[in-house]
Amino acid sequence: MSYYPVNLDIKDRQCLVVGGGAVASRKVKTLMACGANVTVVSPEFTQSLKNLEPTPKITLVQRSYETHDLEKKFLVIGATDDEKLNRRINADAEKRNMLCNIADVPDICNFILPAIIRRQDLCVTISTSGKSPAFAKKLRKDLEKIFGDEYALFLTLMGGIRKKLLAEEHAPEAHKPIFEKLIAHDLPEMIKNNNKERVNQVLFEILGSGYDYDALINEKINQ
Repeated sequence: MSYYPVNLDIKDRQCLVVGGGAVASRKVKTLMACGANVTVVSPEFTQSLKNLEPTPKITLVQRSYETHDLEKKFLVIGATDDEKLNRRINADAEKRNMLCNIADVPDICNFILPAIIRRQDLCVTISTSGKSPAFAKKLRKDLEKIFGDEYALFLTLMGGIRKKLLAEEHAPEAHKPIFEKLIAHDLPEMIKNNNKERVNQVLFEILGSGYDYDALINEKINQ
């Protein structure tokens, strides 16, 4: 199977998770972190899920799954250890042309969930097309050592520069070579070492006056 890579915008969309165990808990937290409204259906729930219940983005329904639970949902994740139930969830979702993922059973999914490295706006995903989730996990751990928190600040800086350039009515087609020059100077390493003076030197060399690291970072954070 060759999967089509895609990133979904699920902010404020209605999503369903069937299952109340540790796997379901992880899936729910990831959905909520991306802004989804999550309904969780299960006869029992982990304490971790119960602790989330005061949050308005989650609804716990303590009973067995019913087909009508799929109504008005954008996607469903099956996270149970009941194979028959998982296949029923998949069949119900297919009839409705819904996005459906069954945890650890890629042959009855129409999308699979990659291993994820997230540094705020930076999201790196790793997939083995379902062949070896363990290897995807290993690669994630390796890459987490490479992509540290400095990459989150770097992207915040790039976003601030882009916004300022657009406000100054720079032609968008002129942005590409500017950002290529900035990227070539290995700004993430300077940020990691807290070398703001050198960052500002690079900004001045490429962009001219009016571009300050702290000011650009704080403006984006406070938006």
